[in-house]
Amino acid sequence: HAIQLAPELVTGYAILMEAYLSLDRMDEAKAIYEQRIAKTPDVEFLREMRYYVAFLQNDEAVMQQQMDWARGKTLEESQMLCAESDTAAYHGQLGKARSLSQTAERRAQTAENAEQEALQMALAAAREAEFGNNELARQLAKNALALSHERDESIAAGLALGRAGDVAGAQKIADQLKQKFPLDTIVQEYWLPTIRASIALQRNNSQQAINELETALPYELGNEGYGVLYPVYIRGLAYLKAKQGTQAAAELNKVLSHRGIARNSPLAALAQLQMARAQVMNGEAMPARKSYQDLFANWKNADPDIPVLVEARAEYAKLQ
Repeated sequence: HAIQLAPELVTGYAILMEAYLSLDRMDEAKAIYEQRIAKTPDVEFLREMRYYVAFLQNDEAVMQQQMDWARGKTLEESQMLCAESDTAAYHGQLGKARSLSQTAERRAQTAENAEQEALQMALAAAREAEFGNNELARQLAKNALALSHERDESIAAGLALGRAGDVAGAQKIADQLKQKFPLDTIVQEYWLPTIRASIALQRNNSQQAINELETALPYELGNEGYGVLYPVYIRGLAYLKAKQGTQAAAELNKVLSHRGIARNSPLAALAQLQMARAQVMNGEAMPARKSYQDLFANWKNADPDIPVLVEARAEYAKLQ
């Protein structure tokens, strides 16, 4: 309807393309891109959505085309490098992901955009925490906050601190976000429950984590721009900690079955590992072996020293 009202504006096309992508309707997403890109070739959002479609279709040539377009455009390149860094992390290439994020930060710095620089740093911090590099995650989060305390940077840093074990730091940011954005639905009902649940998990209170995430249920399949499906993933971890394997598997399957929403998020790869653990808990040895094997296939070129990969290999060996 927005396109009908204002066909000259790119906004309706961009949102429609993202909607098709989130619904796994890749051909329709590509069609919207082709319909609009000739008229507005320099819209980063369209390029980024096309990158995700290409990722899901294993089309490395088109992914590279989008990266080539962004080269030399400082802010656009910074944003596209963020997507590329997540792709590397999705495949377990954490060193490469780290390097790409640092380049993204430098591009934002060149553009004199401290908020973008801080956001790249905070997102990298959250990613490091998920892979078990807690000390680095905490340092990156603190560095990001030293640059900017705006909404998105604070959310990502708070999440990173919560997942990396800095309970006091995460709680402080959660309190600030609650006070600063009282009418922001996504802050109040999506991100704050996720940060609080992360804190509860650090305190080994899985039931509290599950309770905290109830308010996120109506929103959790939405696209928040980054960190997609985080409440679902954290709830899955909470059920695992509570030794409720069936419920954990149901949550993790949401991540694995919504590929157009999860896209190249490292959580999509890590959900495969957590699913294997849930299957082991449920006594499903054969499906668990398959889940581990799928993870290892995706991470065939992964950095060998990633903490979660070392753990996964040890767990898999026990199933043989």
